[in-house]
Amino acid sequence: MAAGALLPLVDRASWILQAAFLLAVQSGVGALARRVPLARALTVAAQALVTLALLTLVFAREHAFAGLIPGPDALRFFAGLLEQGGNDVSRYAIPAPLSDGIRLMLVGGVLVIGLLVDTLAVTFRGAAPAGLPLLALYSVAAGLSDDGIDWLWFLLAAAGYLMLLLAEGRDRLSQWGRVFGGAPGPGGDSPGAVAPVRTGRRIGAVALGIALVVPLGLPAMNGGLLDPTGAGAGSGAGGGGTISAVNPLVSLRDSLNRDEDRQVLSVRSELTDVSDLYLRIVSLDDFDGTTWKPSKRSITTVPDGSFPTPPGLGADTERTEIGTTVSTADWYAQDWLPMPYPPSGVSIRGNWRYEPVGMTLVGDHGQNTRGLTYEVRSLHVRPTAEQLADAPEPAPALRREYTELPDSLPAVVSRTAREVTEGATNAYDQAVKLQEYFTLTGGFEYDTEVDVGGDSQAIARFLRDRQGFCVHFSFAMASMARSLGIPARVAVGFAPGTPQADGTVAVGLRDAHAWPELYFEGVGWTRFEPTPTRGSTPSYTVEDTEESTVPDPARPSQTASSEPSAEPSASKGCTPERRRMGACESESPQAALPTGDDGPKWYALLGWALAGFAVLVLPLAPMLWRARTRAARLGGHGRSEAEAVPYVLAVWDELTDTAWDYGIAPDESLTPRGAADRIVRLGRLGPGAAASVHRVADAVEQVLYAPRPRPTTGLTDEVRGVAAGLRSSADRRARARAVFAPRSSVRVVWAVSAWWAGVRGRLSALRPDWRRPSRQRG
Repeated sequence: MAAGALLPLVDRASWILQAAFLLAVQSGVGALARRVPLARALTVAAQALVTLALLTLVFAREHAFAGLIPGPDALRFFAGLLEQGGNDVSRYAIPAPLSDGIRLMLVGGVLVIGLLVDTLAVTFRGAAPAGLPLLALYSVAAGLSDDGIDWLWFLLAAAGYLMLLLAEGRDRLSQWGRVFGGAPGPGGDSPGAVAPVRTGRRIGAVALGIALVVPLGLPAMNGGLLDPTGAGAGSGAGGGGTISAVNPLVSLRDSLNRDEDRQVLSVRSELTDVSDLYLRIVSLDDFDGTTWKPSKRSITTVPDGSFPTPPGLGADTERTEIGTTVSTADWYAQDWLPMPYPPSGVSIRGNWRYEPVGMTLVGDHGQNTRGLTYEVRSLHVRPTAEQLADAPEPAPALRREYTELPDSLPAVVSRTAREVTEGATNAYDQAVKLQEYFTLTGGFEYDTEVDVGGDSQAIARFLRDRQGFCVHFSFAMASMARSLGIPARVAVGFAPGTPQADGTVAVGLRDAHAWPELYFEGVGWTRFEPTPTRGSTPSYTVEDTEESTVPDPARPSQTASSEPSAEPSASKGCTPERRRMGACESESPQAALPTGDDGPKWYALLGWALAGFAVLVLPLAPMLWRARTRAARLGGHGRSEAEAVPYVLAVWDELTDTAWDYGIAPDESLTPRGAADRIVRLGRLGPGAAASVHRVADAVEQVLYAPRPRPTTGLTDEVRGVAAGLRSSADRRARARAVFAPRSSVRVVWAVSAWWAGVRGRLSALRPDWRRPSRQRG
């Protein structure tokens, strides 16, 4: 219930179901261990081992022995996953995508808190101190979240803690009676009878008051997941600060993944050919092997007047400054500002900050794009193929930063890149060959229903299956370009929309797009289009564009009517009738972003959990059985005359089984006194332990032969003294075997065999006899 406060921090709630199941298994192991019973330390250790095995099964089963037992590889994988989760926490705004790293931090954190609460409240029977870890869990979540319903999460956590305190109060009453009772009140009831409940309520009130006040006193934290506004920008009106790598598609998710192609933007531009009017939101330049995301960058105030010259753009490259007016829909709330790249100036109202490396604008203090109209001055850069082919080497620092690839990237990516670009003499030729490989020669198909996945093999699967959509193509081309030494990143935004009759361009949800940008010195970051049937192929990548008869696979407008349309844009193959029926799929690039793996199906998880439980418990079954049997035999019964006989005989059985565990097999032909002499002799017991053995044997003879056996006290201590004497006289190997592989556990096999023989006998008695009686002849 306290973990519910973590739900607003991520965009999917599936993790809490997984955490609840694993928490139930963890608590069940604790209940079984206490029922045996095991020592408190062993109970906590068993729960910790099962928790580690469960986390290994869910997150690192491919790196563990039998998918369950963690080894060095699994521990290293956990460390890397936690590091990735920490990076994601600092990069993403609330609600963050449920990456594997964040999911491990959430599920693992809940399990650790659950183990602490179970240990304090149940194992050590102190419910009040268990409020401290619950308070820590709630305070962290409440200090980060700002979803408007914090009172609900507080109510859930408070209700859970009060229930825990009340349960402890009632449990004490049931065990100890009304020990707090004072003088009887009216009607004979003791007012002290409710003291534990009242005490629990008072402790709960104090703890809940602390939980309410502590988050208010926490310092404000900005950036990434620690920014409650979700803006991801630094605070303050002055310059400086940082911007965390907030993936812009996180805030677009609710709108982009709808079936209806709603209009997002209305654009009016001075650009004659609107097929080149890409609206860029942000660039993704950090590649960790599973996905591309923005790096953490410094931000400053929006420059007055003209923006600085884009990085890498030389004076010899042709360019034209154009103006673009953008109006956003009232429902479109995006932290990043869509703009043509590279911008040279922006006129916009509100709180916006400038990130100079990517030349992007991001909202500050909750500022977003909802219902805005703004003007952007941008450069329409027109490089020639010759300029790109003759581009000099980029600066070493830039080349090093934008060609970095993780070690987890499959080798097939770089190998395919070299094969595709074989014969190319420069970086430009290599880039063009990569683009043509995806759009023309590679046999790739555009398909929005392909499952992307969020692991390091995603690009390799895409190159093998050759089906995907814009994120597949852009991620793959940028990765392959980096493997060839070409600086590359991925841009996210909107492809050119649909021209309207009034001269504007309508940009809809289905125009959301991702494309690679490659760096060429003298030109700067240059757009390429590897996605078939989407966007437009840049003119500098197609030879003899005007006279070429080769169809441009990235220009769907060539097969459509050239007349402007008054309707919002629709994706290819999605007719108005299908759109009204809700049969059109989303083409959002968000679908390709890693959102974390929900893990195996519940039945597979249950099977693995049972198998892991069996692997952990079966080797310890003899020890657990002996511990349980010992606790039952030496329990608190036998205090009355009626119970004296079974109690003393059970104690004698425990003594002889303990001797058996240390190698002294029982001899049923001996009397109790003879058996006692044998145990003392073979066990090499000292005087104290020997006297204990004989006292137990005397008690056995009394209950067997005395007319009215009387209750005998202290026999439990006598047996424990004998066990200590046998343990001290045995060597280390014998002591270990007596604990982990006790010989007396063979009684279980005997009991099962006797039970099965009885079952067979009863079945034989029930079986009808079909034989007819023989007729005797006279």
